[in-house]
Amino acid sequence: MSVVTRFAPSPTGFLHVGGARTAVFNFLLARHFGGTFILRIEDTDQERSTPEATKAILDGLTWLDLSWDQLYYQSKRADLHNEYIDKLLESGHAYWCECTPDEVQAMREKAQVEGRKPKYDGRCRERGLGPGPGRVVRLKAPLSGTTSFNDLVKGVISVNNEELDDLVLRRADGWPTYNMAVVVDDVTMGVTHIVRGDDHVSNTPKQILIYRALGLNPPVFGHVPMILGPDKKKLSKRHGAMSVTDYRDMGILPEAMVNYLLRLGWAHGDKEIFSREEMIALFTTENLGSSAAVFDLDKLLWLDSHYMKQTRPEELAALLPDFLAAKGLPRAEPGYLARVVPLLQARAKTLVEMAAAADFFVLPDAELPYDGSAVAKFLTPEARTRLSAMAEGLAALPRFDQVSLEAYFATYLEAEGLAFKAVAQPLRVAITGRTFSPGLHETMDVLGRERVLARLARAVNL
Repeated sequence: MSVVTRFAPSPTGFLHVGGARTAVFNFLLARHFGGTFILRIEDTDQERSTPEATKAILDGLTWLDLSWDQLYYQSKRADLHNEYIDKLLESGHAYWCECTPDEVQAMREKAQVEGRKPKYDGRCRERGLGPGPGRVVRLKAPLSGTTSFNDLVKGVISVNNEELDDLVLRRADGWPTYNMAVVVDDVTMGVTHIVRGDDHVSNTPKQILIYRALGLNPPVFGHVPMILGPDKKKLSKRHGAMSVTDYRDMGILPEAMVNYLLRLGWAHGDKEIFSREEMIALFTTENLGSSAAVFDLDKLLWLDSHYMKQTRPEELAALLPDFLAAKGLPRAEPGYLARVVPLLQARAKTLVEMAAAADFFVLPDAELPYDGSAVAKFLTPEARTRLSAMAEGLAALPRFDQVSLEAYFATYLEAEGLAFKAVAQPLRVAITGRTFSPGLHETMDVLGRERVLARLARAVNL
């Protein structure tokens, strides 16, 4: 089956979670069938569309690794849209209308008072008008019958044509309207499947009427429920981060974000975690849910924690410098960070948490902050004497690696008749500035002999 899907955002704001989920669904559907995934920037709203919003959409999709096969800008296709409007005029499926906006509003108000559907009353349908100043082009919609389609998510949806309007296809300024532009683009791009939010359900019968007027079969439609916040109300800014790139800046990995977005309205049994290959192999529209999904930040963090553990240290090390810099910490070299990361992966849920935990690894020895209460409790005169003695032994080691360090401390503790806990916290505070850290031997191995000795000397002299 040849499948062509599209994601068609309007660049009037950032790429929000709902839009990103729609992109995920369409991307996976296209990839599942070996088809084409189109990105169409619907920038015909010249007043509200901005280059910054377009860049934010492209950046968000790139971060999520939702690679598109074709990219279009709707504003550059107005001539093509108008060609199709002219075809409808020639075939008698559209007509010129000179009614002013105020007159149309008066028609709707009158109909509402009389208990009828508030819509344009067709005053110009049979007048045979031609183009002129202030005139628009309207679709000559059927006055009876029904418009039906089998929604992939909601099942059969039918609308009485009496409820529909002779919608405007071309505005007085010559610009095609949204519904007309969308139909022409989907036709000329060969779109076969449209998965989008159910806020578009009301547009679908209107668009189907345009398809029929053009003598064309519409694509298959599927409308997924909107995403809700924890309070079961429509997800909005009050629920926290909304832009996809906000989650990137929170330190969420793109693999976790895509996995989470996929599960917001799609399921494959009880399986929660999917590789990209599994997503593509398993995704079909049959398992799209008809109930609204609730955005749960804790669930997203749980997923991200999983991906943080599974990702290669070298990959995390390449991402970490930006998060260190955001905290005012030295960026450090990825090669060094690749040795730090494995010590932090077990506990860090996000790259932000990992950057915070890595501070003592990247700070210069002379700038390492010390927890005052930890210094008072653990760096006693007796502990300082032991730290000095251990520093001499560490300086003399032929090799300074985890195995050598474990052997050295075992020998030292046995000679002194001590348990490791007698020196562990003084060592930890001296080397890291605090009472919690990854394993001491592993930490010292990564820091290296020179830095460990420098920190021991500084701690002894605090």
